[in-house]
Formats: sequence, C-alpha cells, structure tokens
Amino acid sequence: MRIATSQLFSSTMQTMEDQQSQLLELQQQVSSGVALQTAGDNPVAAAQAVQLSSTSATLAQYATNQNLALSSLGQEDSTLGNVLSTLTSINTSLVHAGDASLSDANRAAIAQELEGERNQLLSLANARNGDGSYVFGGFQGSAQPFTTDSSGAVTYAGDNGVQLVQVSDNRQIQTNDPGSAVFLTAPAVGSSPVSAGSAGNTGTGIITAATVNDPSAASNDTPYGIVFSTATGSLTYSVMDNSTTPPTALASDQTYTAGQPIQLGTGMSLSISGTPADGDSFTVTQPNTQGNADIFAAIDNAIAALNQPVANNATGAAALQNSMTTAMTQLQNTIDNVTTVQAGVGGREQELQALQTVTTTNSTQVQSNLADLTGTDMVAALSQFVQLQNALSASQQSFSQVQGMSLFKYLNS
Repeated sequence: MRIATSQLFSSTMQTMEDQQSQLLELQQQVSSGVALQTAGDNPVAAAQAVQLSSTSATLAQYATNQNLALSSLGQEDSTLGNVLSTLTSINTSLVHAGDASLSDANRAAIAQELEGERNQLLSLANARNGDGSYVFGGFQGSAQPFTTDSSGAVTYAGDNGVQLVQVSDNRQIQTNDPGSAVFLTAPAVGSSPVSAGSAGNTGTGIITAATVNDPSAASNDTPYGIVFSTATGSLTYSVMDNSTTPPTALASDQTYTAGQPIQLGTGMSLSISGTPADGDSFTVTQPNTQGNADIFAAIDNAIAALNQPVANNATGAAALQNSMTTAMTQLQNTIDNVTTVQAGVGGREQELQALQTVTTTNSTQVQSNLADLTGTDMVAALSQFVQLQNALSASQQSFSQVQGMSLFKYLNS
C-alpha cells in the first residue's frame, strides 16, 4: 500500500494538533479547577449543574431571608423585654398608689413617676429596627406608629399588617407584630374582666376585680352593670345586661350587704364594699371592649385619678380606689398580652435558628455535589496531562525523523 508523503505529513500534523488541543483543555481545567467548561463537554452533567446552581442560589436567598428575619425578631424580642420591664415598674407604682396612708402630695409624686414611665413606654412603642423602620408599625414601617394628639392622648397611626418572609420552600415566617396587637389588645384567653365605678358616683362604694369561677361559662362574655337604688326604702342593687338597649335586668332589687359576693351570670362574681348612693353604678366589661385594652389610656386615667385631691373626701377616696382597681386589671392584661407576644417571637426565633442549620447543611451538600459534577479531578487531570505531554513529545520526535526520510537522500549518497 502506497502512502503519499503529503498524506503522512497531514496525518501526523492532525495527531499533534489534537494532542495540543487536549493539552490546552487539560491545562484550562487544572488552572480554573472547573472540568465542565461548556455544555458540549457533557450535556447530561451540564443540565444537572444548571439545576444544582439554581438550587444553590435559592438556598442562598433563603439564608439571607432567615438572617434578616432573625434580626427583625431579635430587635422585637429585645424591645418587648424592655416593655415588660417598664410595665412591671408601672405596676409597682400603682400598687404603691393604693396605700391609703399616702397624702395627696405623695400620690401626685407617684403620678409624676407614672408620667415618666408612660413616656418611656411610648418611646419603646416607637422603637426602630436596624434598617430604620419602626418595629411596631405594621406595614407602615416608615411612619411613627404612636403619636400624641392635641389632648395629650396617645393614638395609633400604624396598621394591623403582619409581614411574612419566605424562609424555605414551604414556610413563610412572621417577622413583626403590629403595635395594635401589642399595646391595644388583651389576650383572648386568660384575660381578666375589667371592673370600674362610674365617674358620677356620689357614694363610697368600692368595687373589687371580678373573679372568674367558671372560665367556660358563656355568660362571661356579657357586659354587666350593677345599679344601686333606695326606691324600696333600703339600699338594693340590680344586675343588668348592658349588651342590650336599654339594658336588661338579670337580677332586680337585691338586698345589698357590703363585702358580700355579687354573682354575675354563672361564671363570675365580685364584691362591693362601702356605701353606694342611690343611682350609683358600676360596670364589668370584657378585656377587649373598646378602651379597656389601650394601655396608654389606662395609664393616663390612673395619672388623672392620682392628681385629684381626696383628703377628707370619702367619695373621692372611693373613686380613686376604683380607678386603681381598673388600671391594675388593664395593666395586668397588657402584661399577659406582651408576655404572650414575646413568647411567640421567641418561638419563631427558635424555628429560624433550626432552619438556618438545615439550610446551611443543604447548601453545603449542594455545593459539594456541584463541585463533584463540574470540578476538576486534579490527580486524574495531571496524570492525563503528563501522558498527553509525553505522547506529543514522542509524536514530534517521530515526525522529525520521518520528515528526514527521502529516497533522493540515499541516491545522492
């Protein structure tokens, strides 16, 4: 079989070019650490790599979301802890204010303390996150949620928005609690009904906090009124259902005995001491009745009551005691509510920390799989590189020898 010189040269050159191309490709793989340079290198592996890269990017976003959510919840948790400390201090002041031996000046001094604590609570209600948004603004994170109007009353300018962040494929987590749910709400379960005396009372009747004897009684949801009368010639009281217009009498002209329990429906009772006057009235309303759950209004009412002189005024002293009972019940309901909210925040923080561990583990595994799929096996690549290098050197040497072979060379000699 005859092999033309041109064919021999062409074949040898093609072989060396292929070897040089392979050497260049291996050199790029070794230098970059990436074996899968183009989809054409391995279409199946390339498709898998695209999927793994997408999964890795998604996990990275979840990790970012988890960090942001944890930061927001951490700020809220810390703020709620300070809120509870302030509420506890307010409770201590109210307990002190109930001391009957205090003078009007003493109570006025306590009122000043309460004003400072109320302002501190207002400052906490307007706390900001690290990004400058308000912690308790709901969706209105850029606007101050709690403001003071011209009368000095605190109003809520935020909304009830709850912000959700996607932290895994199938989990969105709440990263805030609006101010309305913290400072203007009482817990649905476990809150105490609010007892109060009417502002126009002229007697010395003092109402106690209501005692819930049967939490499951449907009658506990009824707003009650207790009205005193001397129409029968003796002091009596009637228990009214204030949910109707006009109120409906549930028990009429009951003989009044100071300190004796007064039954409210089938689930609650309380007592009244002192001597109410004809026409005096008292109420027992649910914790979330309008105004009852507003902690700022409750503190303001307590401050106003403490600033009223009651020395040598039995009626005024009774009104003060009733105001303190109302305020302390409202305050305890708020403390219970903030404690519940903070517990929820803590639970979400724990969940996020667990998700962070899972996300980090999954991300590490995906990165490892991606590296196995696209990364260069240095030992194998270097070994193959040396083999190709040797083969190319041998090809070049043999080509040099073949190139020197010629019939004319022998004829001339």
